[in-house]
Amino acid sequence: MNTNYLENNHLVLVGKVTSEKRLSHEIYGEKFYIFDLAVPRLSGNADIIPITVSERLLSINDLKIDSKITVEGQFRSYNSYENEKNRLVLTVFAKEIKFMENQEQEIEVSKDVVSNEVTLNGYICKKPIYRQTPFGREISDLLLAVNRAYNKSDYIPCIAWGRNARFCENILVGTEVKIVGRVQSRTYEKKYEDGRVETKVAYEVSVSSLEVVNQEDDSVQNEETVEQAM
Repeated sequence: MNTNYLENNHLVLVGKVTSEKRLSHEIYGEKFYIFDLAVPRLSGNADIIPITVSERLLSINDLKIDSKITVEGQFRSYNSYENEKNRLVLTVFAKEIKFMENQEQEIEVSKDVVSNEVTLNGYICKKPIYRQTPFGREISDLLLAVNRAYNKSDYIPCIAWGRNARFCENILVGTEVKIVGRVQSRTYEKKYEDGRVETKVAYEVSVSSLEVVNQEDDSVQNEETVEQAM
């Protein structure tokens, strides 16, 4: 079992703060805050990603709307119980935050610049769901269990495309994989039985490369790689 937690789950985001900080929770006297970060895509759109940060990591008062920062940390999940229902909540847990030196400069987005990258090493914990869109695009939905310290795990939804999607269709539950991709946000509408429609936001990892790891000799058993535009 791989227990190097930094390598299991490592993330870098570059973006602009788009919300005021808000108190998330407090543990043993240490306060944690959440704020939203807009991370631009090549397409010109942006992913709005929630960032959780300890009060000890930086001067919270300096974290103002429109501040341009680099976040290094991990993509994490936890269970939230609301109205007697269990809901998986995803957030980026910041381990380091740096302010860009030139706050007036636009954030550079290109294939050669790392502005949104996450590396996960974990285990397939649910049978992948393969499907095709009405336009014929191939997609596979994955749920990855990533080990964390103190016998905890993060459960990270991932989505693969094209050749990666076809490859994932036959991956067995329990298979160890290494995934490189980007964190993305996606809005959708949830319809209720009483006719109400609510707009929600989902967070997931869009897979750009995937490796199946041979657990016996720690070598790569199989690999499928797809480069996709942000």
